[in-house]
Amino acid sequence: MANPAYVAVDWGTSSFRLWLIARDGRVLAERRSGEGMTSAAKTGFSAVLSGHLAAVEAPDTLPVIVCGMAGARQGWVEAGYIDVPTPLASILTAAVRVPGESRDIRILPGLAQRQTATPDVMRGEETQLLGALGGTSAGPQAVCMPGTHSKWVHVTDAEVTGFSTFMTGELFDAISKHTILSHAVAGAEEQPADAAAFEAAVSAAFARPALASNLLFTARSGQLLHGISAAAAQARLSGTLIGLEIAGALQDAATSGITLVASGRLQALYEQAFKTLSLAFTAIDADAAVRRGLSVAAEAIWPN
Repeated sequence: MANPAYVAVDWGTSSFRLWLIARDGRVLAERRSGEGMTSAAKTGFSAVLSGHLAAVEAPDTLPVIVCGMAGARQGWVEAGYIDVPTPLASILTAAVRVPGESRDIRILPGLAQRQTATPDVMRGEETQLLGALGGTSAGPQAVCMPGTHSKWVHVTDAEVTGFSTFMTGELFDAISKHTILSHAVAGAEEQPADAAAFEAAVSAAFARPALASNLLFTARSGQLLHGISAAAAQARLSGTLIGLEIAGALQDAATSGITLVASGRLQALYEQAFKTLSLAFTAIDADAAVRRGLSVAAEAIWPN
């Protein structure tokens, strides 16, 4: 095996991802599991990490850089938050060392927006942000990181000026399972996706966000009165929520472009939404972004 330099870990609420990284930046080994913060808090963070380190044969002296919910108040060691506005590089200097461990384990901090009217927090996404932008940024731009709780971050000249969290994924799950629309979308997964319905819903919500709850109901009424399919109803629900999110994220925001940090189905949906709205964007794979962010941090903390 090539000479490893450090271990990078993305430790979420319900997921764990680990990469053994070589000195030239190559991924030498990878581990993934469902041992996120919720599970590790019960079994022990140190024990979970040690098991994965042993599985990839990481030397005992190899340092570990961690981002995500392991640094939350309910996590392994609280890493705290850095207040915005702040330079992207500030993330690199505030990593917290885990006490009582023989190896050097550092956990990166999150970001906090403390304005009374718009309080917000992120933990884990700041590392994706660092990886996506590489610590530099020219002019104002928006970074979109879709998920259960989508994050939109506004960056100007390498400084994070503010961000917003949108509960798009969680709302989609709750509405599709626990409201009247659950009847409309039943069986949608067994039908081909309806791209036209999705694009129409994105456009409608983006143009008229104040009508969002009315637009959502058309997934049901459209089925009752016009016989739209379950796939079309699901597309209306998804498109309405994503269109609403984009409208809110870009409201009164000066930006020279959007950087989309995503992968898989979410990447495809948001790319489709941006194209529908004629919004310029650049897509970056989410896994690549978090690995790159962790690498930037590791190289800053352990320069040799």
